Amino acid sequence: MLIDTHCHLDAAEFDPDRDAVYQRAHAAGVAAIVVPAVEFANFDAVRRACVDYPGCFPALGMHPMYIARHRPEHLAALRAAIEKQRPVAVGEIGLDFFVPDLDPATQEFYFVEQLKIAREFDLPVLLHIRRANDQVLKQLRRINVRGGIAHAFNGSRQQAEEFLKLNFKLGFGGAMTYTRALNLRRLAAELPLEAIVLETDAPDIPPLFAHKQRNSPEYLPQIAAVLAELRGMGIDDVAVATTRNAETVLGLQHAAETA
Repeated sequence: MLIDTHCHLDAAEFDPDRDAVYQRAHAAGVAAIVVPAVEFANFDAVRRACVDYPGCFPALGMHPMYIARHRPEHLAALRAAIEKQRPVAVGEIGLDFFVPDLDPATQEFYFVEQLKIAREFDLPVLLHIRRANDQVLKQLRRINVRGGIAHAFNGSRQQAEEFLKLNFKLGFGGAMTYTRALNLRRLAAELPLEAIVLETDAPDIPPLFAHKQRNSPEYLPQIAAVLAELRGMGIDDVAVATTRNAETVLGLQHAAETA
């Protein structure tokens, strides 16, 4: 059994064949999928996907790349949505200092306010981080949440260890399959196995074997096989460990067992 800790199954890219994508992933051994929201406008789509597809679990949050669409009143809407139907995490939230024209101050405002909401409801968070590991860590030290996942982690070993101290797991997915991703592959091989969870970020960040194609949760077993190869261990052991890690950090033990 595998858990895809980050898959945008509600995305428009899956509209033509979402049922088939889900069925293929399930048949491949992906027993649970976490579906994160990116803005208030897709909260309902995320929740519908998680009702329609057993083993899918919602995360609700406001992504830094969509700050032009966010409004302060959406924070109240997020709080109300969590009260109505508790998600497994607050996410996808974070900071993105890679994309130009995303105002850092506005990003920080929404990130901090959502961290406060996660703390209020004692929920883990799913973090989007690009060129902002230290800034994210600064806020996490200031606003103590229960932990979560640093999605698509691509920081240094030192930064990885700082996230681990704060009860975070590190998400590894398609980027790890590229041989040129030397630092990422080194981290995947050398970090403690209990630090790692698996993800696809489908339909984005396709693995090497699906380069320039739409990513899909059905690829997670092949991504797991790359992690196993990098660590010199069996894929079954990787599956057991990463599933346990995801269950622990997201509180999915019972949910995954019944998926």
